[in-house]
Amino acid sequence: MSVTIPQIQSLLHGTSLEATPTSASKVEDFRHHVAEGTTVYVTFLPGSDFQDTLGVVKRLKNEGMYPVTHLAARSIPDQETLNGMLGALADLNASEEVLIIGGGVDQPVGKFDSSYQMLETDLFQKHGVQKIGIAGHPEGSPDISDTAIKEALLAKIAYGKEHNLKLYIATQFCFEAAPIIAWHDMLRGWGSDLEIHIGLPGPATIKTLLRFAQISGIGNSMRFIKKQAANVTKLLMQQAPDELIADLASYKIANPDTNISHCHLYPFAGFAKTAAWLDTVQKGNIVLKKKGFKLQD
Repeated sequence: MSVTIPQIQSLLHGTSLEATPTSASKVEDFRHHVAEGTTVYVTFLPGSDFQDTLGVVKRLKNEGMYPVTHLAARSIPDQETLNGMLGALADLNASEEVLIIGGGVDQPVGKFDSSYQMLETDLFQKHGVQKIGIAGHPEGSPDISDTAIKEALLAKIAYGKEHNLKLYIATQFCFEAAPIIAWHDMLRGWGSDLEIHIGLPGPATIKTLLRFAQISGIGNSMRFIKKQAANVTKLLMQQAPDELIADLASYKIANPDTNISHCHLYPFAGFAKTAAWLDTVQKGNIVLKKKGFKLQD
């Protein structure tokens, strides 16, 4: 099915971006790059200080953005620490929505081994959290088996329903639409009705995308980027997720009842460059190709 520019704009409406404390330090003012009210996820990376994450959250609030904080279970020592983190977010009036993940470390620093264990504390309700994102892996995860992924997801869905929590799924990035669609249909088969926010790799060089793909351990669609990287002369060429976006827009046209509701951009080439690219596409300053699109010259 062909896709139109308005349909691409519709898919990308409300797209969120991501900032690390390091990348945020390179942004003079977020208002120079995205509209006020834009959702910006703030990472809590292994080995980092949560105070740095809080600093970015506070700054985003002051600059009119809507921050969503990552809470990584395996980097949080205990329930008391989690309580303090959520309390600090509440003090900043930034506890309405959070993203909970297991976290990419082999050995937990404390008692939490999974995001489900954080849910069980009931601390989110205590601190006024109204919406919780949970991790989705359309191509599996190197850290957990497919069976364990299914069991964990269904347990969180059941817990959310039992405790009247609004959950949604935020996915790892992929390079192709086919694995995302197959995974989406699989979730439907499991009985999941959660809305899905699809992770997209922001425009970056093929070399950069390959590096992040290898770190993340994403699955089958990595063959796409490996094929590009096999040509050494193309390593420094910029790759944008235009074909993936066009395919997802086409899928939504054909399946208006899909659970895919939003997109999320991972700014591998930096926040400013990613935001500028997104702004151009959202304004419709693009030219459709046989596959995907390109920015207008």
